[in-house]
Amino acid sequence: MNKYKICVYAICKNEEQFVDRWMDSVNEADMIIVTDTGSTDSTVEKLRARGAVVYTEKIDPWRFDVARNIAMNHIPEDIDICVSTDLDEIFEAGWRQKLESVWTSNCTRARYLFTWSYNADGSPNKQFPMEKIHRRKGFSWIHPVHEILKFNGTDKEYTVWVPNMVLNHYPDLLKSRSQYLPLLELSVQENPNDDRGMFWLGREYLYYGKYNESISALKRYLNMPTAIWNEERCAAMRFIAKCYEKQSNLHESRMWLYKAIAECPHVREPYLNMAQLGYLEKDWPLVNLMTNEALKINTKTGSYLIDTKSWDYTLYDLAAISNYRLGLYSKSYEYAEKACAIEPEDERLKNNLHLISLKMEEALG
Repeated sequence: MNKYKICVYAICKNEEQFVDRWMDSVNEADMIIVTDTGSTDSTVEKLRARGAVVYTEKIDPWRFDVARNIAMNHIPEDIDICVSTDLDEIFEAGWRQKLESVWTSNCTRARYLFTWSYNADGSPNKQFPMEKIHRRKGFSWIHPVHEILKFNGTDKEYTVWVPNMVLNHYPDLLKSRSQYLPLLELSVQENPNDDRGMFWLGREYLYYGKYNESISALKRYLNMPTAIWNEERCAAMRFIAKCYEKQSNLHESRMWLYKAIAECPHVREPYLNMAQLGYLEKDWPLVNLMTNEALKINTKTGSYLIDTKSWDYTLYDLAAISNYRLGLYSKSYEYAEKACAIEPEDERLKNNLHLISLKMEEALG
């Protein structure tokens, strides 16, 4: 018998392709409530046919926090646990039992593992904790985009970790993210002291090629007294370096990457970025040094800031190239072999391995 009454709730628009898959994954809940914000396809009809309670709402001007708060308000008062997901996300089977096994009456929210991206074989690539499960009262969504759950209850907040509970993300890669930038600008206007919002705005400017705006926003972030997470600060410095690189100011880019390494020397990303910059400059000793330092790091932090290229074949590929350019053919071959082992169907990597083997034979006479 179930210990608690659980409701899954979501917002959606034009996501008919995901309905059946999503409903299959959340059907362990007692109730499924969806707020549709303007679908013109068959999303609403398909959800209702599968047993979801669907409300239709117009949200103008559009904000994610407003939409999610409206969706939350549709949840009945007698629900014990509220589970927020999107239709492009899928819970692994058995999630309810795992959640109920650790939830207690004094819990306010739960954390679990979220899979953002995958390897070619379908195994998880980028994973980090997520916390969109909460009790019925004492929470509201804040921020126009990259919205988060804010606890505003009068009692003490208590978060529980749910072992082996996994939510997998399979997004529609064709969906536009054009609304993100104006919503992030609005978020920073409304919350000028929110360091995370400033960081995300600077990152978004980089995505759009607005390099001066990105540099300005990220420098403002770094100067904020609340910006104290070293891995995020390191990422901001890396993004500033990328902006300068795009502006052909490689000297300034290198200076910011040195700052990034000093800020957070226990993650691979700044070393990888410095190795990539060294490749552009044909500074093979630098590439060799940076790849060696990066490959000494064998543990992922588990944060959302991990760059998947730091953990695929890229570092081994760069190490192979730099050692080849330095005349260290045996070492180059070792790294090239490792790159090929990770990405065995990549023709360029296979060709490089062959060329290195020929050079080794030539060197041996």
